[in-house]
Amino acid sequence: MLFIVDMEVCLPPDMPEADATALKAREREIAQGLQHRGVWRHLWRVAGKYANVSVFDVVDNAQLHDVLMSLPLFPYMNISVRPLCRHPSSIHEDDR
Repeated sequence: MLFIVDMEVCLPPDMPEADATALKAREREIAQGLQHRGVWRHLWRVAGKYANVSVFDVVDNAQLHDVLMSLPLFPYMNISVRPLCRHPSSIHEDDR
């Protein structure tokens, strides 16, 4: 199943810079691993915000929930999720 996930990160302003840097490094490592495995299919930054729009390819909503909760920045994110399905007018058969 494909899902569009909007994520906005809201780190506490009083978080020590070293902690924020370490958290972001762990997030990057996990995000890139998910991309290499094809789970995190697309990742775009939202200009002017600490936010992204992503497409995830997972078995079901439970797997998406587990993936999102595994992200180190998850406790600091506002997330919205929208499931996707094929559009009958799409010229692409594989949804890629």
